[in-house]
Amino acid sequence: MTDGEIFSHIDHTQLKAVSTQADIDLLCEEALRLKTASVCIPPSYVAYARKKFGGELNICTVIGFPLGYNTTAVKVFETQCAVADGADEIDMVVNLGDVKNGCYDKVTSEISAVKKAAGGKILKVIVETCYLNESEKTALCKCVSDGGADYIKTSTGFGTDGARIEDVRLFAKNLSGGVKIKAAGGIRTREDIEMFLADGCDRIGTSSAVKILTSEL
Repeated sequence: MTDGEIFSHIDHTQLKAVSTQADIDLLCEEALRLKTASVCIPPSYVAYARKKFGGELNICTVIGFPLGYNTTAVKVFETQCAVADGADEIDMVVNLGDVKNGCYDKVTSEISAVKKAAGGKILKVIVETCYLNESEKTALCKCVSDGGADYIKTSTGFGTDGARIEDVRLFAKNLSGGVKIKAAGGIRTREDIEMFLADGCDRIGTSSAVKILTSEL
């Protein structure tokens, strides 16, 4: 794959708790120059980025991040605020307590509620695979599909492990309704990126894309 083809699948990411305005500026400038799929930034910077960089920038932000145990009402409100601020895409974290309790109907209902609050914007659902067994991962594929989300996403990047190719392959076998796959967390080489894309991912979330592909950082 060419660099340009790879960048078109990258969610260029800066989600550190200590992210500064200068960090966000650099991320957005790189995204526009390199034509990444989006920037993924903290909710508190969405309005700033939209005002400064305008409609050319595809802005993704995170909801219920990184632990996912906010109530549905809070996630819905976060999503409404993010969209009002100018977010184009929403990456929400599932409630892992509901998953561990086997309350998959609640998980599906929450995904559906956030999708509705997103008002037609793209919704990616982060399932944090490092905390799940295979049956839970399979069940979550159904939740994400039935809930009307656009993507399932492997990881927050803040858990005990990141994206694993085995999980992407499992997702590809169990998703329905055209749900796509985003791999994120610990992806730090070109070989990793190309492997995940070849095995069915449509998006890659990484803060290292520029370093990987251009050695500029």
